[in-house]
Amino acid sequence: MQYKREDYLFLSAMLRAREPRMLSREKAERMLDAPSYAECAKLLTDCGYEDLSANNAAGIDRALTENRAEIFRELSLQPPARAAVDLFRVKYDYHNAKVVLKAEATGSDPLPVMSASGRVAPEKLLNAYREELWRELPERLAKAMAEGGEILARTSNPQLSDFALDRAYFEELQALSAPMGEFARGYVAILADSTNLKSAVRTARMGKNAEFLRLALVPGGKTDAERFVGGVEGLTAVFGGTDLAEAAALGAAAIEGGGMTAFERACDDAVVRYLRGAKLVSYGEEAVIAYLAAAENETTVVRMILTGKLAGIAPQTIRERLRELL
Repeated sequence: MQYKREDYLFLSAMLRAREPRMLSREKAERMLDAPSYAECAKLLTDCGYEDLSANNAAGIDRALTENRAEIFRELSLQPPARAAVDLFRVKYDYHNAKVVLKAEATGSDPLPVMSASGRVAPEKLLNAYREELWRELPERLAKAMAEGGEILARTSNPQLSDFALDRAYFEELQALSAPMGEFARGYVAILADSTNLKSAVRTARMGKNAEFLRLALVPGGKTDAERFVGGVEGLTAVFGGTDLAEAAALGAAAIEGGGMTAFERACDDAVVRYLRGAKLVSYGEEAVIAYLAAAENETTVVRMILTGKLAGIAPQTIRERLRELL
């Protein structure tokens, strides 16, 4: 169903009202500078989180995962937001698919590491795969799991299976965003371009050939990813003038032996900067997508800070890995 911008008025206002409570750079800095993990975690309660000061690493992950899943559940009850929510939930379906395929190949239990944030419940997805009940799954996901399982059985190479699932994931993102607005389609495009840029740099650093890179590339970007297959020397030329220009320059340096941390952070930050464009729009699906992306990004930053503090990692080291906040 197509919604008019006016249909988002109440929802957009509700989400905008939540923004002041979200983690800001200033709040993140206060957490980093806290003298202990417990004091760091207590500062997070100002953002609406439960007190995590007594949690271990597993407890942190569980609490953050439940918080994200609750955001998805709440917004999925708002009809205008459902398409945008699925745009974010689908990632966890494909994460779970990868977990299931690898667990089935090794004889391990996948459920403990599956996410409840996807569209399909973990138990249902696992049973559908084991019993080949493909009709119980979204069509693209079912086809991708069948293909990935066949690749894994034939090659015993989980990376090749992951590539098939990654391609299907981006195909589904394209399909989900197609009936949405230009902002949603642009978000999917920059995600795809960022993913392909990372794949090109990693492939070059590993010394893999063009065919390996071709398998790793995903559809949906604005940049012709096939240009990488003949060599990645021209990364800066390919991405010059785009939102990923800075990341491409850092990627070129990483290929020559530079660090990957700054490069990967720049890729993710480029996506964040694209999403900031939604702040210029008063209401509409842009506000929903930006809120969901901000919540996802916040979860990543909070997990990095809390687990880093818990492990006794120096604040500056954690700070260097942090992504920008919306």
